[in-house]
Amino acid sequence: MCLGIPLKIIEINSLSGIGEINGIKRDIRLDLTPKAKVGDYVMVHAGFAIEIMREDAAKDSIEAILEVYEASREDV
Repeated sequence: MCLGIPLKIIEINSLSGIGEINGIKRDIRLDLTPKAKVGDYVMVHAGFAIEIMREDAAKDSIEAILEVYEASREDV
């Protein structure tokens, strides 16, 4: 199973950039999403932005990921 994570682009340098989710920043590649711009949300898999997302869809996905994370911490 593959897991993609939505990140908000906060910086772009040619075909690389920095994406952020909840204060966590990651280097990402933008080769597959050349039209992405700062402020866009992208689905990231294996370090590559594979799709530009609508903001509402990205925020819904982020919320779901955080719910799963919080639920997993309750079991510990």
